[in-house]
Amino acid sequence: MKKNTILQLVAGIFLFGTTACTSNFEDYNKNPHEPDTEDMGADLYLVKALVLNLQDLMMPENENFAQYVECLMAGNLGGYAADSNLGTGWSGRYATFNPSEAWQAIPFNDFYSKFYPDYFNLKNQSDDELFLSLAELYRIVVMLRVTDTYGPIPYSKVGAANAIKSPYDSQQAVYAKMLEDLDNIITVLGKFGNQSFSSSADRIYNGNTSAWYKFANSLKLRMAMRTCYVAGFNVNGKTSQQLAEEAVAAGVMTAATDGAYRKVADHNPWQRFMVLWSDARISADLTCYMNAYNDPRREAYYDKSTFGTVSGNAYTGEESYVGLRRGILQGQYNSWSQGSSCMKVTTSDNIVVFRASEVAFLRAEGALRNWNMGGTAKDFYEEGIRLSFEENGITSGVENYLASTGKVEAYKDPLKGQSAQTYDYSGAINTNVTVAWSGGDFEKSLEQIITQKWIANFPNGMESWTEYRRTGYPKLMPMAANASGGIVNDAEGARRMPYPTDEYRENRESVEAAVATLTQESKTKRGDTMATHVSVSYTHLTLPTIRLV
Repeated sequence: MKKNTILQLVAGIFLFGTTACTSNFEDYNKNPHEPDTEDMGADLYLVKALVLNLQDLMMPENENFAQYVECLMAGNLGGYAADSNLGTGWSGRYATFNPSEAWQAIPFNDFYSKFYPDYFNLKNQSDDELFLSLAELYRIVVMLRVTDTYGPIPYSKVGAANAIKSPYDSQQAVYAKMLEDLDNIITVLGKFGNQSFSSSADRIYNGNTSAWYKFANSLKLRMAMRTCYVAGFNVNGKTSQQLAEEAVAAGVMTAATDGAYRKVADHNPWQRFMVLWSDARISADLTCYMNAYNDPRREAYYDKSTFGTVSGNAYTGEESYVGLRRGILQGQYNSWSQGSSCMKVTTSDNIVVFRASEVAFLRAEGALRNWNMGGTAKDFYEEGIRLSFEENGITSGVENYLASTGKVEAYKDPLKGQSAQTYDYSGAINTNVTVAWSGGDFEKSLEQIITQKWIANFPNGMESWTEYRRTGYPKLMPMAANASGGIVNDAEGARRMPYPTDEYRENRESVEAAVATLTQESKTKRGDTMATHVSVSYTHLTLPTIRLV
């Protein structure tokens, strides 16, 4: 590093010079982003704390915040988790498309109320270019999740007098502004690439600026791919393809060690609501795919079910890994449902933010679309699988997995007939997709890429839910129960969350303008509902799926 080089040089000079020659040694060698004894005051501690608070919100740890956003919403809608704690009295849930008003509001209100006060405070407290650029990067990651959840959101005009209740931008405009801001961030991170900053202000990369540079380029690639179906989308004249190619050329994550994993400050939230609280179990969708492929990653993702250990159990399936159907009705076989496979996670396990395997799959899709990703779709597809095995500590079996031609079989409800159980939640996944690369057909190849990206992205439900809405993949079973009153289509599932009632009360003009935009964009013309499509209507050649940013 530059600092070490200078230290060595000055040390050599010291041997041959006088003490006067080194009187300003510390000034010459001070890393502007690393504190010395003169800087260890309250202000610097505040800046570091603010930066860390903003970073933590990229993947929240707060137990109830994470519970509702990650597990109960994104986990269910993304196809990873199924509600299992059904004796709670929850009359409405994301999984049955009728969440309470309070649940609908959490992914909006909590992100805004927790992020922006510290964001503006940091901007007032510091003029450090690197810290401010990192704050902007964290803002994009956080608010990307909000716009993907709701569609139009306040973004470009948030900030006037630190006001959060601001005019809304369309989702397309949000993406364009984020990508423009991201280019500026990448420039700054590139400039400081050889410098580190305080590890106490970074729970992910320990102050490694060059790692954040790769992260930012990878995020740019993800966002560029998200806009590939938006007609005429561009940022300062650059198309989605050009933006993606720029990101790859600049340098994205390529090794498993490049991935972003957040160290927990107190308690891994997935361990709380999966293991301690039994809020959820692994979905039947995930176990059906992984069982069909005899996927070695099962042993890293989740435990075997306990059905075989229960006296009088009528379950006769051969699989040890058994998931739970998403969206079963309230009050049904609570204790039995908790016998389904549970996530294998400990209190101190790092939280997955962004894996290198996802980047490989993004490049695979780009190559499939004839974008210059630096290789072929097949090569990146297989590299994504290899990276995922490595990321999960699986050291063998990848070659057999890559050659697998197993196909997904129907799900058989293991609880049918138990304890006077009258419901049968068996179901089928309408797919013939295999692991072994087939090539030739665009749509089949796309399904392969997205399906394997979905498996590799576990447990990042937000990404998987968003990609499911964009591509229609992976194929999932419909929720077992649909309590939306006919608003949400069983096959399509929830497309977004309705805005909080607080917005209608405190920011009515702006939210109503946003809803008007949604209604104009949506094929269904249903305004502010879970069924409203956002950003662009796209009729698929073989699958009636509506694409969204």
